[in-house]
Amino acid sequence: MREILKLASAFIGIIVGAGFASGQEILQYYTSFGLLGIIGGIIATALFAFLGMVLMLIGSKTKTSSHKDAIYAISGPYLGVLVDIILILTLFGVGVVMVAGAGSNLNQQFGLPYFVGTTLMAILILTTGMLKINKVVSVIGSITPFLVLFIIIISIYSFFTLDTSFANLDPIAREVYTPLPNWIISTINYVSFNIALGASMTLVMGGAEKNIKTATLGGLVGGLGLGALIILSNLAIFSKIETVAADDMPMLSIVNSISPILGSIMSVILFGMIFNTAISMFFSLTARFAKVGTRRFKVLLTIFLILGYILSFIGFTDLVSQFYPLIGYLGLVLIGTLIVTFFRKRNHD
Repeated sequence: MREILKLASAFIGIIVGAGFASGQEILQYYTSFGLLGIIGGIIATALFAFLGMVLMLIGSKTKTSSHKDAIYAISGPYLGVLVDIILILTLFGVGVVMVAGAGSNLNQQFGLPYFVGTTLMAILILTTGMLKINKVVSVIGSITPFLVLFIIIISIYSFFTLDTSFANLDPIAREVYTPLPNWIISTINYVSFNIALGASMTLVMGGAEKNIKTATLGGLVGGLGLGALIILSNLAIFSKIETVAADDMPMLSIVNSISPILGSIMSVILFGMIFNTAISMFFSLTARFAKVGTRRFKVLLTIFLILGYILSFIGFTDLVSQFYPLIGYLGLVLIGTLIVTFFRKRNHD
């Protein structure tokens, strides 16, 4: 059970990065559709549970140490190239967004110059990236419970201080900008994007787990936990939409309204969750091109990180709204492949 929870916590930690933990993703993908966004969160929970389970299962069965081997094994030589390219673009692009999120986080909470957060994040990624996969998974999983606790606290506070109905807040929420056309496409796009984001590291984590049942249940529990966080975060932001709609980090704004001290603690936890996703992205990206721990791995990690650091100065909110939906549409190819693989292997077993 301990290993299942460790894998589940790490799976959540990979996906819950700057966009999610700050509330910016939830605001754009769910809250902006008002009451219908709540239904979207429930559907997303079921999809994350299923796809998390499938990824861990495939990783454990193939014993992969890089997404490349597993993807080509399930997709074939031609489709495999397309899925591989999508994952490479996702890993690097989201890594850039995470570094940008670190800058926004410390800037909003502590008034520090943007480059302070981005520089600190880059140093942490580089240092941790030199560790072995098991240690990286432990680092990622250890931070997640703190965020879960804070999201529960924020949600309870938001519900108990709600002075109107969700029906009255619905038209206000619908005024929030979103790059997505409707709640159904938004829900599918969000799941697709995050599965593309988390696929590489999840496959590698599954590959490191010898017990296939443990890996599979880890993915299932992780997906359910992630879905619960989406629903709670959406309801919390929805409850306070009148005051947080224009903020870069709405969840952080809600915590600050409870207590500035709690806001500072939340900011540190946010930074940790941003780090979780950032290290997952750059670690998986580099593992695609070099064996972990080798000199080539360390050199490539440094190069990717320098490029990501430079690009992070485009800005956090702009990166989320422009890059995330694109990856969501591309990620549909990966989701289709995973579903077909799951049922094909099930019929053969």
